[in-house]
Amino acid sequence: MPGTRAGGTAAERAVLRLARPYLGRLAGAGLLAAATEFAGLALMATATWLLMTAAGRPSLDRLTVAIVAVRALAISRGVFRYAERLAGHDAVLRMITDVRARVFATLAARRGSAGQRSGDALSRLVSDVEAVQDLLLRVLVPGAAAVLVSLLAVGGAALISLPAAGVLAVGLLVAGVALPMLATVLTRRAADEVAPLRGALATDAVDLTHGAADLAAFGATGHALDAARRRADRLARLERRLAATGFAVDAAGVLVAGLTAGGVVLTALRAGVSGVGVGVLAVGTLAAVEIALALVGAARQRTQLRAGLTRIAALLDEPPPTPTAGTATIEEGAPHDVRFAGVSVHYREGAAPALDRIDLDLPAGRRVAVVGPSGAGKSTLAAVLTGAVRPDAGRVTLDGVDLSAYPAEELPRAVGGLLAEAYVFHATVQENLLLGRPQADEEQLTAATRAAGLLDWVREQPDGWDTVVGEEGGQLSGGQRQRLALARALLASPGVLVLDEPTEGLDPAAADAVLASALAATPAGHSVLLISHRLSGLAGLDEIVVLDAGRIGQRGRHTELVAAPGWYRDQWLLQEAAERGYLALAP
Repeated sequence: MPGTRAGGTAAERAVLRLARPYLGRLAGAGLLAAATEFAGLALMATATWLLMTAAGRPSLDRLTVAIVAVRALAISRGVFRYAERLAGHDAVLRMITDVRARVFATLAARRGSAGQRSGDALSRLVSDVEAVQDLLLRVLVPGAAAVLVSLLAVGGAALISLPAAGVLAVGLLVAGVALPMLATVLTRRAADEVAPLRGALATDAVDLTHGAADLAAFGATGHALDAARRRADRLARLERRLAATGFAVDAAGVLVAGLTAGGVVLTALRAGVSGVGVGVLAVGTLAAVEIALALVGAARQRTQLRAGLTRIAALLDEPPPTPTAGTATIEEGAPHDVRFAGVSVHYREGAAPALDRIDLDLPAGRRVAVVGPSGAGKSTLAAVLTGAVRPDAGRVTLDGVDLSAYPAEELPRAVGGLLAEAYVFHATVQENLLLGRPQADEEQLTAATRAAGLLDWVREQPDGWDTVVGEEGGQLSGGQRQRLALARALLASPGVLVLDEPTEGLDPAAADAVLASALAATPAGHSVLLISHRLSGLAGLDEIVVLDAGRIGQRGRHTELVAAPGWYRDQWLLQEAAERGYLALAP
């Protein structure tokens, strides 16, 4: 438990370091919060004095100042509260922007991690980042305001009766120190489970939504729903327990307020304080203890935020991904030379390498196909070339310069294209295409979609380029979605075009036509790395590389590989026979 507490404190410090640029704004928000609470306390005390004094029917002159003060305090309380919320949220939202950017950058740098789940990443980016906001707005600012106003309340009570001020101080210590400590102890264990459970539940939601078809196909929907339901029930029980604990502590706070007010009244009467003074002390005590009880809520909130803050701090403590220092620059659209020299990639320690000492030359204008069985390392090769995966050994150079020397945000201008599982956004056809080249005109859009075999479909749609394709291209067929991603890659026209299964989801005839059209649309001098399971349409390429278990098993031109015994010839004969059968059955 001490380790958990120390970890939570360290996490808070890591998060608060990012608040340093906004300390002035946060301090202003804290002072405005204190002014709001003090105005409320002074309003209650002044109104009590006014009512009790007015009961004795004094002259109006004695009440004028109090009447004006009540009006001023009532108005100022609202003004201070508005200003506090404005200043606090302005500072916090500025900080949250920085935090979310840091978290996103760290998660993006982990995109190749085998253990990273999209649901958990979403939870960290949303729920856990909101914990930072709550730490400032619901813990630090109201907590600091409560402490400051409590001190002022004790000082004000001392002006009327020093013994009564002592009783008030004891009551405020119980309400502002003992009860928060009790709330922390009672809620710590349950609160530490909430954030991980929310992350797991978010993962379940993503799996059940995006994997619904696969779960149904394997009859695993019920099992997945049961697992998610168990986690949801556990989360609901924890939150009910936290709510019940909070209710009990709040009830204890009400009891403390009543006992403190009673003690102050008795002490003031024994000290000979006038009736009006006793009334002011009684009402002021209730208001002061209520303000101090904000520390209970702050402590409870802090406990519930600990797990989320720890998860965020773990990301913030990682060094932010920065481009490697270097003078390498990229000329957009220009041809480039690529060379793999002894490249090896391991995804997991102790496992077989995804790539094992790969040597490959891709000079400007050269077109190379990479083929092989599933799991051979083809997509990993593309990921290394695009900078998504860094090799564990060897090096990849672009125009003689190590690939890591280029800034990550500039590399796609030289190397890019259609990668595995290319994402299609919930937007229009045109908006998806313009991600490849934001300044493209309609003529360029038309040329790219024609080359990808999508133009006729676009022209058939009532909304044309403004047709919304749905989330992840859900309104498109698999082939249309792939051709849209291919058109985007062709529109970007990088110097090194990577095409990972560009004809996936298309029938053989359409696949051959689209591949030929895409290669013909690639500018002269631009090189192409084509990854494909299909061997048809590769005869015109300069070289074909056969990968098997991460190593190069064969290489050469199509005619050479078909003539030589090996995987390529065997697969070619199988695919030829299968496609002849498919075409014979086609209407």
